[in-house]
Formats: sequence, C-alpha cells, structure tokens
Amino acid sequence: MCDSCKKKFYITTPIYYPSDKLHIGHTYCTVATDAMARYKRLRGYDVMFLTGTDEHGQKIETRAKSAGITPQQFVDNIVTGEKGVLDLWKLMNISYDRFIRTTDDYHVAAVQKIFKKMYDKGDIYKGKYTGMYCTPCESFWTESQLKDGKCPDCGRDCQPAEEEAYFFKLSKYAQPVRDLLTNTDFLEPKSRVHEMVNNFIDAGLEDLCVSRTSFTWGVPVDFDPGHVVYVWVDALFNYTTALGFMNDKYDDYKDWWPADVHFVGKEIVRFHSIIWPAMLMSMEMPLPKKVYGHGWLLLDGGKMSKSKGNVVDPQVLADRYGVDALRFFLLRSFPFGSDGNFSNELLISCINTDLANDLGNLVSRTVAMVQKYFGGTLPLAQLEDAEKDAELTTMASELHARYETQMESYAFQNALGEIFSVISRANKYIDENAPWVLAKDENNRPRLARVMYNLLETVRICAGLLQPFMPATSEEIMRRIGAERTDWDSLCVYGGLKADTTVVAGNALFPRIDAAKELEELEKLNAKPAEPEADPLPEPLPPICFDDFCKVEMTVVKVLTCENVKKSEKLLKFTLDDGSGTPRQILSGIAKYYKPEELIGKTLVAVTNLPPRKMMGQESCGMILSAERGEKLQVVMLDDSVPAGARLV
Repeated sequence: MCDSCKKKFYITTPIYYPSDKLHIGHTYCTVATDAMARYKRLRGYDVMFLTGTDEHGQKIETRAKSAGITPQQFVDNIVTGEKGVLDLWKLMNISYDRFIRTTDDYHVAAVQKIFKKMYDKGDIYKGKYTGMYCTPCESFWTESQLKDGKCPDCGRDCQPAEEEAYFFKLSKYAQPVRDLLTNTDFLEPKSRVHEMVNNFIDAGLEDLCVSRTSFTWGVPVDFDPGHVVYVWVDALFNYTTALGFMNDKYDDYKDWWPADVHFVGKEIVRFHSIIWPAMLMSMEMPLPKKVYGHGWLLLDGGKMSKSKGNVVDPQVLADRYGVDALRFFLLRSFPFGSDGNFSNELLISCINTDLANDLGNLVSRTVAMVQKYFGGTLPLAQLEDAEKDAELTTMASELHARYETQMESYAFQNALGEIFSVISRANKYIDENAPWVLAKDENNRPRLARVMYNLLETVRICAGLLQPFMPATSEEIMRRIGAERTDWDSLCVYGGLKADTTVVAGNALFPRIDAAKELEELEKLNAKPAEPEADPLPEPLPPICFDDFCKVEMTVVKVLTCENVKKSEKLLKFTLDDGSGTPRQILSGIAKYYKPEELIGKTLVAVTNLPPRKMMGQESCGMILSAERGEKLQVVMLDDSVPAGARLV
C-alpha cells in the first residue's frame, strides 16, 4: 500500500514536566502509548506518535534558582542530560515520531500568536486573579474546589495568589463542553465524565486565569510585557504546534489534526477534557477524537511522587529484568483505565509466571524438540490436523480478532490475556500429545511433525501479536522459529509459517527469578543511601572594612561570545556586553565546568574595575563571579530580564 493511501493515526502522550527523577508512573503512560502506536503500525496505519516535555512554569523557575542555574539550564540537564528524559525513552524502546519541548522557539512563537488570536476574539480579557494556586500542579483552584484546604489533585498546600492577569472565558463554553462530554465518547473511561461534569461544570465553571506576572519563566505575552502565558495554555497547544500550526517548523497540521487520541493520567483529565476543547472551540479548530484518562500506579496505597519519596526507578528495573519484561509487566498487570498497586512481588511473579513459565518455556521446549527429533528442520510433507488439534488451531487462528477488539478499546491487559490464553493452551497441547512418546515410533514421525508445526505456528502468531508490547522479544522469537513474515495479514491466517521451517536454539528468553533472594536485593537497592560528606568549607578570609567592599564594582553582563582559549585546558574567553557600548573581554578559568555554547546569551555578574592583566598572551579586563566549594563550581547567573550594565548594590 502506498503511503498516501494508508489510514492515519495520531496519538499523543502528555508532555512531562522535566522532573529530575522520572518514575515508573511516567513510564507507564508512555509505554502504553508506544504499544498503541506500534499496534497501529502493525495494522498498516501511518502513525504520528508525539511526546515531549513541558518546560515552563513557576516550579521550574524556583527549582532552577535553588540550584543556582538558569531555568533553561535546569530543563536542558534533565531532558538531554545523562539519564534524562531522552535517555529513558531510548532505554524503554519508545518509538515516538516527534518530540517537542515547550521551550522550542517555534512553539513559543506559535503560542504567542494563539494567545493573541483568542484575545482579539474577546475570549481573553484582562483582570485580577485572587484565589489559591498549587505550584507543584501548576493549577488554580477556588476555595470550594480545595479538599480539606489542600490541592484536590496532589493533596499539598496551596498558596493564596493575587496578581494582575488575563482570563480566558471558560464559562462561555461550559454548555458546549458539557454536551461534548455527556453526548459523545470524547472522554473515556466513562467514569471520568461523571467526575468532570459534576465536580467542575455543574458546580459552576469559572473563567480561567491564563497569565502570570509573579514569575518570568514562561512564554511572554508579547503585547503586554510582564505577563507570561499560563503553562496549561502553553502545554496543551503543543499537540498542534508540533504539527506546524501557526509556525513554519513543520507543515503537516492538515495531515494529522485532529488527534485520534490523547492518553493522559487522570490527574490532568480536567485540563484535557474541559479547558482544551474550550480553547479549541474559541480558536474554531477541530476537536481531538478522544481523550483517554488512565489510572495511576500506586505504591503503598498512594500515588508515586518524588516529593513523597516513594518513586520506583524504571532504569533500575529495566537493567535488572530487561526492558521488554518491564514493558510487559506494566501493561499485563494493571487495567489501563483504573489504578493499580505496584509491588516488587507482583513484578517478579509476573515475570516468573507469564514470561518464564509460559512464554519462555513454550518457545524453549518447542525449539528443542524440533532440533532433537528433526535435526532443527521440519519435513516438508506433513499430515493434516487431527481432531485433537482443533481446539489449539482454532484458538490460534481466531486470536487476531479477539486481540483486535481489546486493542481498539485500549484494553491492553485483556489483549495480553487473549495471547496468553493461547500460550497456556499450547503448553497443555504439548502434554496432551507427548511428542517424546511419538518420537519412539518411526511410524509416528508424520504426526510428530504436525504437532511440532502446530506449536511453531501458534508461537509465530502469539509472538507477532506481542510486537507492540515486547518488540525485541517478538523479533527474537521469530528468528528462533524461522518465521519470515510478521505483518498483520500473516497473523490473521493460520498456516503462515513455511512447512519446512528451520529453528535456531538460544538462551532462555526469561530466566526464572529466585523471588526471595531477589526481594532481598531490591530492599538493599531501595535503602536510603548514606548522605555524602559535604566538602569542607574554605578557611575564612580576614575581615575588611565596608568602604573597601564598596570599591568593588560588580556589573551585570550579557555573554555575546564564548570560546576556548587555544593551548589552555582551563580558560574560556568571553566577549561581554557590560552596558557601556564597548564589548568587554574577560578570561575565566572555568572550562572544566562549562562548555562555551552553554554560556552564550546568559546573564552573568563580573567585577569590572580590576586592572587588565595578561593570561595566555591575551588581555582580561575583569573577573566573572562564581561560587566554588570542593570540586564544584557554579557561575553566578541572573534572570535574563536584568539589563546589561546594572550594578549589584
């Protein structure tokens, strides 16, 4: 089928706030989205799978200041740094087609145009916000919406907020959004609809505060300096800007929008099912076809949260048990629309029962018997199926239809259940036919060959349908049984494996785990590490008088250029705007800690009344301020809104 003739499927997973500790809950939603995207590709669809990171907001600005770095550095470290978001998605074999960061220039410019368009229409107006704000959730709440005085989503304290702000006329769209939720399948599972309608719309949908002035890290409102766009306006429109809406970075908005489904955690269903369609109505844009709000993975009865200290590291689990085992466990063990209780015991049991005992055992036994009884290659001529084969072959041949029904409903657990019911039946089929008995009589060899073929063909179909969940394992099984076709059409027809297939032996796909021993090891891994000893404080310098301190001229400077100094491993050469109109050159021994490109455009502080001095044959007119303790050094950086030439007082 040519690409232009293929059906299209656009699926998204939320763009995540770049936490410095991604946990298994983040992984859960993205693995589910990846499984759906892979399933649709298997079905022959042209798929767009979008994910990314939501990088603006007050909490990021606050955490960056606490770390002594700029917000952009903070998010860069977490998204592109070692063991960051991109590394985790690579580890988990996430097959996204496009990755967006809300700090991308094209997205920022597009959001400004979108905000202005809704303002020009009259759906955004200026006012004053007075209410409660949850910084961790980036959510505004009325007093009546608080639960026991705390944020109803995360249970943490909210802070009173009062500031000049722009508002979106959310109340204007209350009835059309209510009709959308109650009269269509826009939001699933249906349990979410009752919650949204009763708790938010029928309780009185108030206009939404959509700008902030109390911090600066966000998309600027370009027609009113000092305001930044509320992060949820910024974040939600990523689903369209990533396709080229109101920007020229991409040009396939018309090809992909509206989205077929947004997969989101239940804590952000409100934003996606009420605020998002209302803003799209304001923009006169098509609505996504579906929002699916999945449940949480719970640990010790509560939602996983770094702030609560109860996270589970997916990188540790993937390293110990394999990526495919972890992907399988997440989607096999928990119904996608409901909450699930994570435990190490459940993870190990799932691996031992489903993967080691059932799937791994079936593949190993079947391949080993083909090698033992036929030298690894089945004879071309085989008998027809006997009556005793009918149950297995019928289950295998009809599996794709049952599987498809579950996948189209996003019932991943049930789809896997259908596969493993066939795997279980195949293991029983071995015991019923006792190949080791058939092999003792030469006259039984045709029957033995047919039994082996039925087992291999069942394995082929099951492994093929496991592709979305366990892509690497599926490929390895296909290699071992000599399967040449793994496309959807071949999985819908029993008999796709060539009769004289040749098998290849291999190590156990999933070695059985000693549960008691492994749980002890996991306890050790989860034990809180001892706090590292702090670097000793430097010896204090002798005191100076206040007049001497006042002689130090500390000036705000903007980095125009930065480069390594030739033949020096320590020095970086800066060209700085110090507000005087004449660029200033300063050399600083910080090359060990920063790459030049990390500092270009940053706002720093320099001592500017030191006499010039020569370093490596070049003149340095001043000193860049930095903080140092032990082996750690951090350049002093200021908010970019502070102008060059300003003096520290």
